Amino acid sequence: MTNRLYKYRFEIFFFSQITILFGSLIFPPVFFETILAPLLFVINLAAGIILISKRKKLMWFFTVLLAVTLFAFGSTLQEKHETKVYDYLQMAAFFLFYIAVTIEIITQVWSIKKVNKNVILGLISGYISLGLLGFFICLSIEMTYPESFQGLFLIETGPEQLTERLLYYSFITLLTIGYGDILPITSLAQKAAILIGLMGQFYLVIITAAVVGKYINQFKK
Repeated sequence: MTNRLYKYRFEIFFFSQITILFGSLIFPPVFFETILAPLLFVINLAAGIILISKRKKLMWFFTVLLAVTLFAFGSTLQEKHETKVYDYLQMAAFFLFYIAVTIEIITQVWSIKKVNKNVILGLISGYISLGLLGFFICLSIEMTYPESFQGLFLIETGPEQLTERLLYYSFITLLTIGYGDILPITSLAQKAAILIGLMGQFYLVIITAAVVGKYINQFKK
């Protein structure tokens, strides 16, 4: 089954990422943030297992991360009291996942000789993964040191909007748009903003440029 899906690994991973980014436009915000978003991240992790299924050791690592996130997600749903321990556990698992999957996507895209639709989707997925990695960096900072970012609750007052706003901030920073509605006000948060911006620029300048070069060379041969 996994071998059959491997051919469509980039498509599956890409569309699972799109649901994370834009699912809140369809579903009620509170339901999406508390129930659906964590579940979609788990699905994205499962899609990552298909992506690296040819590498057995890394596949087992992803499977362990999937088990950890499922345990943390299930425990969060069952517990009525403070579940910060489970939140940190889940966040750590996703953080490790997006580091590993971003490196794997870059490796696969870099090594492919012929550029086609799958490679383009893989290239886009790698960039989105960088934004999600930046999101977990910012989320870990805000959870550990509250009020590291100014402007998170200017529009939405509920704490359930924290992840939605930080996700937005991560991608705005990655894209170097910088509207200024959310500001990193601590030294650690500012360093994170610099790191996210650099990751985005390095990806475009090196990885995307290399793929474009391969695509151009296909027509010269």
